[in-house]
Amino acid sequence: MRIGVLGGTFDPIHMAHLIVAEEVRSRLELEEVVFVPTGEPWMKAGTPLSSSHHRLNMVRLAVSSNPFFRVSSVEIDRPGPSYTLDTLEALLAEYGEGVEIFFILGVDALTEFHRWKEPERILELAKLAVVSRPGFKGGDLSPKGNLVEGASDRIVKLDGTNIEISAGEIRRRVAEGRSIRYRVCDEVADYIMHHGLYRDGSK
Repeated sequence: MRIGVLGGTFDPIHMAHLIVAEEVRSRLELEEVVFVPTGEPWMKAGTPLSSSHHRLNMVRLAVSSNPFFRVSSVEIDRPGPSYTLDTLEALLAEYGEGVEIFFILGVDALTEFHRWKEPERILELAKLAVVSRPGFKGGDLSPKGNLVEGASDRIVKLDGTNIEISAGEIRRRVAEGRSIRYRVCDEVADYIMHHGLYRDGSK
């Protein structure tokens, strides 16, 4: 079984997340893409986030219409900082032997990969499906500087996934009373409005 794993704060989840996940699923012929909302993102320590309850609910609403998408609350349920390594180990234990994992991340995040918890071990557990991002050319993906030994053999580069939508932009638009239609799915837009999220410019 081949699955993709897409993690993030999803504050809120938006159309670019969904489009990228579906593009990776299709191109890599994945049987499933698992969305994993971050519990406590250690690389963004001190950054205010909406409650995990709201972020998880929005992800569930956003993916509900796609039979190939599912949501895991493994990072939210686990106390302490959220590390990709721990999440991959938990998912491998859940799916059992025979599963092949592609961890989906933007090429911008790849530049910080060497700072992640045990990057070499991550590469043993999963391949990296690296998607292009607006403003980042990607450059050389050979192991040097920001990568670790053997990384290039475990990377699948997927160009053509540039979509200029950001969660920060969506939060600003809500705070300014501007439309977020077509930036998030209707269910998420309704949820944000119903719960009054982002209206004061905070989480």
